[in-house]
Amino acid sequence: MGNAMNAAMKVAVVTGGARGQGAAHAERLASEGYRVYAADVLDEAGKAEAARLCDAGLDVTYLHHDVSDETSWQTLMKAVESESERLDVLVNNAGIIHVTPIADEDLTAWNRLLGVNLTGAFLGIRAAIPLMAATGGGSIINTSSIFGPAGAIGYAAYAASKAGLLGLTRTAALELAPKKIRVNAVCPGGVTTPMNANEPEGGVVPETPLGRRADVSEIAGVIAFLAGADSSFVTGTEIVVDGGMTARCD
Repeated sequence: MGNAMNAAMKVAVVTGGARGQGAAHAERLASEGYRVYAADVLDEAGKAEAARLCDAGLDVTYLHHDVSDETSWQTLMKAVESESERLDVLVNNAGIIHVTPIADEDLTAWNRLLGVNLTGAFLGIRAAIPLMAATGGGSIINTSSIFGPAGAIGYAAYAASKAGLLGLTRTAALELAPKKIRVNAVCPGGVTTPMNANEPEGGVVPETPLGRRADVSEIAGVIAFLAGADSSFVTGTEIVVDGGMTARCD
């Protein structure tokens, strides 16, 4: 692709892009004209999803990528720079979850979850800075959770990772503002995805005033807002998308 076309097309990287929220974000951004790189470790699912979106006329490329690995981030950014010469949006969406009381928590499992959910986002932000700054700025969006500002029994590792993401988001926003890089977080409540398929029956639905989980497309709409020009003065904050759950006082 020539330089003129590269200059005209905005580029987004979505981690955890093989399925669930990440796949929805990739599809939404691509439908709005972005060239999207969907990155994941789930190669079979990721390639199939990228092929489906390409067949629908969208510009989506799947790349194997482990967010917890520093070298993998370097490889990913080199691939994006080589092919597209710019980076406008990074969606740090990749995440894992397990439910274990603190008394029974295993250190290996704890470290693995934080390595993906929190360290992965840190590595992504750091890796994206040079190319995004060279582009003239951009938007970094971190997927936190309502369990970031609030706790939940059995979710110590997950809640800690999502709370850490909020602190990382605010600090990155302050540090990167001079480079015209905005950094924000999205805090979903219950969302219907493969990752929560094994959660207890009902999950957060009984406590959600709208009485259901979100569809992934409803989170993707917020991602598109934070990625685009309509949020040009929004940085260092989080948007809660939880069907009213955190509005409850009981």
